[in-house]
Amino acid sequence: MKLSLRAEFRYALAALGYFTRVPMPRWVGCQYHDLSAAARYFPLAGAIVGAIAALVYAAAAYLFAPSVAILLSMSATLLLTGALHEDGLADCCDAFGGGRAPADILRIMRDSRIGAFGAIGIVMVLALKWQTLASLTVLAPSDIAITMIAAHAASRTVAMSYLITFDYVRLTGKAQPVAQRMRLRAALIAALLGLPWLFWQSWQFGIVALGMLGVLRFAIGRWFIRRLGGYTGDCLGFAQQMFELAIYLAAAAWNLF
Repeated sequence: MKLSLRAEFRYALAALGYFTRVPMPRWVGCQYHDLSAAARYFPLAGAIVGAIAALVYAAAAYLFAPSVAILLSMSATLLLTGALHEDGLADCCDAFGGGRAPADILRIMRDSRIGAFGAIGIVMVLALKWQTLASLTVLAPSDIAITMIAAHAASRTVAMSYLITFDYVRLTGKAQPVAQRMRLRAALIAALLGLPWLFWQSWQFGIVALGMLGVLRFAIGRWFIRRLGGYTGDCLGFAQQMFELAIYLAAAAWNLF
């Protein structure tokens, strides 16, 4: 039992090390099997990123206007994650915007340069996150904190759900170690770690948000299948960003009414 708990703890740390730039002890390791098993803890890594974002916002709000505090909070998450998902967003915008055949899309995704579609996508998504979160600053700080944690955790949960049903379309790639078919047990662990945050403020909002994420997951998934026949690591980053933004938009609309 001790060995099992130690292994699970190591997988959780591997997930945090994969998704962030937090230094990990040498014994954690990032071997092929470790990263594949760590996928179920990606939502936990998201919750930690969201919690740090909330702490930065709470601290900055004492010194700056709420909109500035939100921007500083977002900057902290970008530094913490190395803009990993935002990079996937930009690559997907360039690839799907400029490529037609799957081979062209995959080739453009591998290009390290950013094009017009990628630049526009990054600016629009970051601006929407900033303004949507700024509109929530009328709420209590605890409500904003839960919204941030829920968005980061749940968005990673739903993005990881593509590992259950879709195929990884590259022969090699940075995401290949984690791009293995996720088993039901691992998927349940990921769901338990990432989705309950949506219900923290109210069960009604949780149901609405979960339903919205389900519809969006279906739509984005159909798009991936139609254009690529599956997904890549960049696709998962793109999906995570869309799901995170959708949760912020849903929270803003919910609190407006």
